[in-house]
Amino acid sequence: MNITTKQTDRQRGRKVAAVLAGGLVLGVGTMATLASWNDSEYATATFTAGYFNLEGAVDSAQSSFSEHALPGSAGALSFSTPVGNLTPGDVVVAPFALHLGAGTTNNATVTLAATTNTGNVSNLTYELLQTSSAGCTASTTGTTVVASGTAVTSVSGASTISLAKGATSTAAGAPAYLCFKVTAGSGLQQSQSGTVTWQFQAVSQ
Repeated sequence: MNITTKQTDRQRGRKVAAVLAGGLVLGVGTMATLASWNDSEYATATFTAGYFNLEGAVDSAQSSFSEHALPGSAGALSFSTPVGNLTPGDVVVAPFALHLGAGTTNNATVTLAATTNTGNVSNLTYELLQTSSAGCTASTTGTTVVASGTAVTSVSGASTISLAKGATSTAAGAPAYLCFKVTAGSGLQQSQSGTVTWQFQAVSQ
């Protein structure tokens, strides 16, 4: 073998070494790409609706609260005598109370929204008062919700009643004490009879 051949072999060896080195560098670069770090972050939330429940009490102590959510299950007001034997000029009264039931999550504004009636309730007017404590008599005074002289079939001009939720999730809210006063007018007809149902509507605040 001559010197020229040895030099050629040596040059070829260097080229092969250079190619292998290039391939090795390329391989290292590929491994660096595959080894990139990955990380994740997640966020979640649960959405739960509140609870809202209006209850009424029709007992004389205004303390036995329950739900009367439909006209057919309306609480029967206990009017004083002579509610079953009225004559012109008679005034009969009945206590009522409202509160927000335990677990209610919002305060409320209550409006006397509507009345419905059956039979003959003409010549009967009423007044609705909000009082500071339980009890309802002909001499009871308080804040006017419905003005005296309003027909029992009307809620015109009724003011709103504010109710607060209970202090804890297991406590009912403070009651609003009400007093209905119904007056028989001079035009009351003998033996007339009719029924009135008042609707109180609460809106959460």
